[in-house]
Amino acid sequence: LRPTTSLNMEYKVICADYYERVIDHLRGNFFADEPLNRAAGLCQQGCGNSELEHHSLATLEDQLSIMALDARKDSDNYGQIAGVVLNGVLLPGDTEKALDKLQFSCDKNYKKIFELLYRHSLQVDLFKCFNVERIFDVRILSVDARYRGQGIAKELVRRTELVARESDYHLLKADATGIFSQKILRSHGFEVFSEQLYAKYKDAEGQIILPVEAPHIKMQLLVKEL
Repeated sequence: LRPTTSLNMEYKVICADYYERVIDHLRGNFFADEPLNRAAGLCQQGCGNSELEHHSLATLEDQLSIMALDARKDSDNYGQIAGVVLNGVLLPGDTEKALDKLQFSCDKNYKKIFELLYRHSLQVDLFKCFNVERIFDVRILSVDARYRGQGIAKELVRRTELVARESDYHLLKADATGIFSQKILRSHGFEVFSEQLYAKYKDAEGQIILPVEAPHIKMQLLVKEL
């Protein structure tokens, strides 16, 4: 996908030169704000989380992620990252391996979040269901608070589909944990495949494991066939 400029933004695939800046963006805009992260108390605003950063970097290395850069040359924010979508490759057995590896995590809050995501994904075999050998996995969608309301997230999702098509993928998948990402993905033709109400996700004692604040009431596994 060639870099292009649209509505004062330049959109381009994220290369290694930008990895640290992308992680810094996520520390300030996603790690503390995402509904499950907030419910678990994963980290404070602006702070990092080593396991989530490792997960993000591993995704970036698949070279399928996209960022929006402020392209207004007369602005103090010129060149700053306004938003990112982190996309990765999902192969058969990857989620099972990730769940096994998660049992060795020392971060109980990170573990809570990803046990929900991985176990929900494993309720069905998407590879068999859609007869595909690999899945284009939309993992993180984040826009800097200063740039929200400008359609950046929608444009990142639109360009994600272009990258998937150019790379000859036939299925996109996303675990959308908040109402805003769910709406954006559905507006781009993603369909709800399955969902989990947070209020019904409980431990052995009947306690809600992740008390997510409204309006985020459920996670959705969404898919789009290409």
